[in-house]
Order: sequence, then C-alpha cells, then structure tokens
Amino acid sequence: MMHPFKALLGIAAVLCLASTQAWAEDLPGTGKTIRFVQSESTGGNYVLTKIAIEATKRLGYGSKLSTVNTTLFFPAAAQGDLDLSMDVTLPMLQPSFDKVKDRTEVVGSGFITGAGYNGYMIDKKTADAYGITSLEQMKDPKIAGLFGKDGKANLISCDPGWGCGDVVDYQLDKFGLKDTVNPVRGKYEALMFENVARLKRGEPVFFYAWAPSWMTNTMVPGKDVVWLPTPFDALPGNVPSTTSALTPGVAGCAGGADPCRMAMAAWNWYAIGNKQFIAANPAIKKLVEQMTFSQATWSYWEKTISADGSSERNIRKLAEDWMKENKATFDGWIATAKTAQ
Repeated sequence: MMHPFKALLGIAAVLCLASTQAWAEDLPGTGKTIRFVQSESTGGNYVLTKIAIEATKRLGYGSKLSTVNTTLFFPAAAQGDLDLSMDVTLPMLQPSFDKVKDRTEVVGSGFITGAGYNGYMIDKKTADAYGITSLEQMKDPKIAGLFGKDGKANLISCDPGWGCGDVVDYQLDKFGLKDTVNPVRGKYEALMFENVARLKRGEPVFFYAWAPSWMTNTMVPGKDVVWLPTPFDALPGNVPSTTSALTPGVAGCAGGADPCRMAMAAWNWYAIGNKQFIAANPAIKKLVEQMTFSQATWSYWEKTISADGSSERNIRKLAEDWMKENKATFDGWIATAKTAQ
C-alpha cells in the first residue's frame, strides 16, 4: 500500500500539472507562431520589434523573425506568407501599402507619441555663410552649385521604391528646382554614411531626412545641420495628407522659422499585418494598439544604436532595459491583450 504522504504528494503533483496545463492553454497564443518581419533599415524600429516579440511570447506565441525589404514585405503579407511587420513608415510607403490594402491592414495609430517629421537639410556652416534659409534658394545656380558642380546640387534622396523618393521628385518639379537639383537615389544608409564623412571634413551636404532618426542624432539640427523650409505644401496624389506640412517647434529650422514648413505633414512607424492573421488573433491586435513610445525614447534608441552599433546584443539590451524600466506599462499591455475577444 502506498504511504498516505506519498499519495498526497502524487495528487498534488497531478493537480499542479493540470493547473499548469490549464494556464498554458488559456494563453491566446498557445500553439501558434507569428512570422514577424523587420525592415533592412536599423534603428529604434529594431528595439520596438524585440519588445513586441517578447510581449507576444508572454501571450503564449512562438515567433520567427525575418529581415525583409519593406516593399517586398507587402506582397508577401498579402499572400499570407508573412504575418506582421512592426516598422512600416507611413505616409512614405503609402503607395506600396495601397496596392495590397485589400489583404493587409494597419494596426494601431502609430508607435511614436506625437509622430515624427521629415524634410530637406543642409549643413549649418554653409547655411550661415551664404544666408540660406529656404529650399527655394536652390533655384540659384550659385547656391545649388555649392552642393555639387556646374550649378547643380546633388541631393541625397530615398531608396528606390520608397514613397519619400516620389515626394522629392514631385516637389523638385513643383518648386521649380529640376534644373538646379539632382536627386540621388540609392541605398540610403550607405549614401548617408558618406554624407556624415563629408560633414566631418567640413564639406557641404544636402539631403532628405526624418526625425527622430540616427541621422538627426549624428548630425544634430541647429548645431551641425538645418532644416530648409519648403515654399508651400505639395504632395503627389499617391501620398495623401489631410494636414498642413507647417510644423511648430522644429529644432534647427533655418532662419529660426517657427512653424517650419516641412516636406510633408507628420509621419509615424506603424504595424501592418495580413488581414486574416489579424482577424484570427485579436490578442495581437489589442497588444499592438496599446504600444506607444515617446519621441525622447525613440531618439535615445537611435542615438545609442548610432554610437554603440546595431548588434543583436545591443538591440536586445535596449529592449530589455526599456521593459525593465517600464514594467508596469509592459505588463499592462499584456494583461489587456489577454482579454481581447
């Protein structure tokens, strides 16, 4: 006959196992794996993705992460080959999204509180020396020639396929700058690394950029570079905007202009997923809808990555530090997501 104490231990073990199994089965993600995507451009978006993956893990999901050019992510998500990207910039990539919006969807209202902005920048040294306070002044071949040769400036534009490149091309036409400004499109990060090197050598630079980002932490607006206000709002039809590009409080706007008319109105990082996946996983939708980060947090991530590198170890540390310092917020997201129906 089994000793009564041993029998009690056995019953307790069975109850404990049953309780553990029941708890696991109650998690919305049990038995499911999310096929996450991150873009090729490294920055605060990589930290965000790490935080999202950890949150979904707490909801019971497994995960698989791929690095894919965002323009390739859209058709893959539409076909159901990938589930969710946490780092799509809109309205810059709106044209690519519009092609597949019948099978994909935006989740939440953007990850940066207060959103971000973008526009045209030149080095402050040249701006001060020649009194350059507006993009319109690039019509003058003498001014434009400072950033290139033969009276024509070279403007670092966006990657081929990025919607911001379409904005640049459209605006150069509308602002009457096609004869004096040559947009250079290629791998943006590589071109910008060259730009940083030129700036350090004291050479003029002219480029399209956005904030918060590593570029505006490496080349600080108001100290190293300035934003050039645009003459009026002008966007191609495939980049919709319901608000003015006039943006108050922009640090480093040339000539101290406030508000500063940027290239377009506010932008943000968004989550986009396959519609069927989102519909089948209300906990993921609820989780993502809650996730927001201050501009200061995002800028800190970008600055740290720029200074310390984008290794897996550094990205993970930034994510872990944020989750530790914001534990109540993080736990709250997960608790709320568990209740989603």
